[in-house]
Amino acid sequence: MALRRLVLAGGLAAALAAGLAGTAVGAASAVPLPPLPLLSPPDSLTVTVTGSGNPDAEGSWKLTCDDPPQGDHPAAARACERLEGFARAGENPFAPVPADALCAQVHGGPVTAQVTGVWQGRRIDARFSRANGCEIDRWENVEPLLPSVRG
Repeated sequence: MALRRLVLAGGLAAALAAGLAGTAVGAASAVPLPPLPLLSPPDSLTVTVTGSGNPDAEGSWKLTCDDPPQGDHPAAARACERLEGFARAGENPFAPVPADALCAQVHGGPVTAQVTGVWQGRRIDARFSRANGCEIDRWENVEPLLPSVRG
């Protein structure tokens, strides 16, 4: 009886090994599929501007940088082009002004903006103002994502 179990176990092991070998050979001879493109969701942002005193430069707009750009942002195509330029250059237009930056003490008005959403796969929650020279430069650097509010 023990000999019979040993023979049966050996036969089962051989059958499994042959089946696995056949699978490996079949898989190796199959034509490989091309890799799937890495699809990332398009950039999707909400821009809210307040305090400009200009009704054309205030409001809240949606922007999705897809092909073609979508949303109600007044300069959607140009804003997406600008954001794509930052991405190609490896720059983050949403980074705050460094705390130790030396900034000209000029005031560009009480206008503020908030940009939220997703850009280049990163969650964005950035605030912009025109409180000093550095903040004014930061604002103007992302135009036309933010409206021009120069006086």
